[in-house]
Amino acid sequence: MNTIKYKIVGLCICLFMISNSTRAQKKKTTAPAAASYNIEGIITGVADGTTVKLIPGATHSSELPVAETTLKEGKFNFTGKLNEPRFFYIVFGKSKGFIPLIVENSKIKVSADGEVSKNEDERITFKNEVISGSKSNDYYQKETAFKEDLNKDYADYHKGTEELSKLYSKARTTGDKKVMDSIANSPEWKDFEVKEKAFFTKVEKTTVDLIAKHKTTWWGPFFMMTQFSYFTPDQKPLFEQFSETAKKSYYGQLVDKDLNPKTLVGTSVANFGLKDKDGKAYTAKEITAGKKYILIDFWASWCGPCRKEIPNLKTAYSEYADKGFEILSISIDKDEKAWQKALGMENMPWHNLLDDDKVSKSFNVKTIPATYLVDSKGVIISDNLRGAELEAKLKELLKS
Repeated sequence: MNTIKYKIVGLCICLFMISNSTRAQKKKTTAPAAASYNIEGIITGVADGTTVKLIPGATHSSELPVAETTLKEGKFNFTGKLNEPRFFYIVFGKSKGFIPLIVENSKIKVSADGEVSKNEDERITFKNEVISGSKSNDYYQKETAFKEDLNKDYADYHKGTEELSKLYSKARTTGDKKVMDSIANSPEWKDFEVKEKAFFTKVEKTTVDLIAKHKTTWWGPFFMMTQFSYFTPDQKPLFEQFSETAKKSYYGQLVDKDLNPKTLVGTSVANFGLKDKDGKAYTAKEITAGKKYILIDFWASWCGPCRKEIPNLKTAYSEYADKGFEILSISIDKDEKAWQKALGMENMPWHNLLDDDKVSKSFNVKTIPATYLVDSKGVIISDNLRGAELEAKLKELLKS
């Protein structure tokens, strides 16, 4: 009898232990995620006392740091809280070097070996970078691994054309159109252009596929922000495919703001100065003096919609230039050679200047082409006029 009683007691104890273990397991598996992030960094090769900043990235704007510290015994630490994962740069010194990562509310460890350049700029490069503790960063690295293949493709199709590119660039700089035409019509250059077109077609496809794959989450708009430096109207369908959750995410709101910028109609344009292809400086007032209406056109050599609009601008210019209409085109190209090449191809008969980043930002340019029609007093009276709309507006204003 006692044996049976002890067996029952033992069974109850076992069941109690199993129950407690099950509850503990459930509690463990349903434990809430970390409420904050903690980034621990270990860096070699960079002097102690170097400033280390945590600066938001993937915003298409210059951002202020959300945290700042200094390197001590090769270590740094940042703590904070996020509503959802965010992309940041860990920036060393006065923008001398950086490490990108996606931060989420977790314990994150960052290590790297730094090397300071002996040149005057003292740039810091990093190798052996290891980032652990951020599942979002791991996923980001996995989803963007295709860039290594694209970098290889880019290098491959440029092989063997280095000297030809130098000759073309020199001819463009000196204005030797005969040499430019000779190179452009050569079999080598035509083959290069075919390969270049194929490369950018591949880039476009991989980019669109990556964004479409993530249309239901914040990753979709995030990848739009990282894959495009600037937006054009062509990207609006990409945004419209997103779920409401994706659109309302942090990056979803940034994309929406960039694709649909606030109008500047009714505001005055401050005078500004930029340089043309020959390095000559012009101010906006010099170019627009005595003109009734000026179209300020922001574009770039790589922007398809921008270049498709140029014939329409030429039509408007030829019809209304003698009636007080002027055009001022400002390229946001980062690659000055690409801009120079596009100028040679497009042959626009009005002033073309290269942006310094400040002018486009003063106009809050987030998508291109971006046009602003300005009156003789420097007030913006209309924006984003293109094609038939521009023609109709100029006909209305300059009908006399």
